[in-house]
Amino acid sequence: MVAFSTPALSNLLFPACTLMGVGGTLFLMTNMQVGNLFSSHQTTVTNLYNGAFDSSAALFMVIKLLHEAGISLCTSFLCLSTGSFTGSLLRTVFLMPRDHIPYPLPEDYTYGITCGTSKTLYSEHTSSVAYICEPQTTMTTTATEEKNLPDEPVTQEKSFRECLMSRLYVSQLLWFSVIQLRLLFYVGTLQPTLQRLAAGQLSLVNHFTNAFGVTQLCGVLCAPWNGLISSKLKNKPRAPGESEQEVDLRTVVFSLSLTGLQCVLFSVCAAVPNLQLQYLSFFLHVVNRAFLYGTNATFILVAFPLCHFGKLYGLCLGLSSVFCLLINTGLSLLSGYILYVNIFLTLLVLLAFINPLVLHLHCRGLASQRAAGGEQLAAPSKTQF
Repeated sequence: MVAFSTPALSNLLFPACTLMGVGGTLFLMTNMQVGNLFSSHQTTVTNLYNGAFDSSAALFMVIKLLHEAGISLCTSFLCLSTGSFTGSLLRTVFLMPRDHIPYPLPEDYTYGITCGTSKTLYSEHTSSVAYICEPQTTMTTTATEEKNLPDEPVTQEKSFRECLMSRLYVSQLLWFSVIQLRLLFYVGTLQPTLQRLAAGQLSLVNHFTNAFGVTQLCGVLCAPWNGLISSKLKNKPRAPGESEQEVDLRTVVFSLSLTGLQCVLFSVCAAVPNLQLQYLSFFLHVVNRAFLYGTNATFILVAFPLCHFGKLYGLCLGLSSVFCLLINTGLSLLSGYILYVNIFLTLLVLLAFINPLVLHLHCRGLASQRAAGGEQLAAPSKTQF
């Protein structure tokens, strides 16, 4: 649709951009589970995929340069669509498994044409996949059913409604929405901002526009930083009895705080009316976007059951987009007061620090429950002694 759009058929751009956004998001969501193949580096791989998704915007700069060199937009977009469709189709058929990639990964798991597990471990693989979404019990569930002991505690996975209404998800939605709003508003007002700061000099505006496009390529390079930092923090010694999920949540607190701090620094740089300072704004914009989407996906992966990941992740993107659309529409009416709008957005970004605070308090609550449970287990042994 984009390839065949013309000034007379400009309405084709609306369904084209809609399909591009929906298709790209679905493609990203289905490929993020590739990180399950690398258990020790799952966070890094997940962030790398989000960074590649973020850097894809740089292709439009390449198309812009090709158009300036005399190649038509129709030819560029037809080549882009043909190459991406062919590559994605071949990769899906010959490399990706027919079903989802389980986590934790069963032994002897293979992917590609011979995807799945070996026959000897097929039953174990099926059990591990069912274990993800079914209620979890202790290893002595069968014995307790035979003995009819109703007092045996049984822990169940949270339902989708419980996850959706939880404080963790609501605070995460707020964190993601305000940071994404700041980043999108900057992109939407970049061209008039550059024209104002460059005093209408088209050569300067074109130069800074190309510089912004080049920095978009750095997203795929910056994204693994978040995963590497998280992996480094996870290697710290655990507290006695601390679970894997508690370690992951404690690690995500740092990523959430760091991403919020990056956005505050970026918002301050973007608000300063200095043309040369926009180079730093371009760099912080790319780094913050890479951390934003990677941290959001990682948080939903570790904080909620895997069987709800697709629904929670997609709903987060959808609700935050509606939020950004409403607020951005209102702020665009105040384009003549861009300085005050930037100050307002900088103050609004401070709300993002609510999420790491809520998660930190949640981790402290889990630690208190673990300590209380340890004391209860230690009390009978002391009595017997």
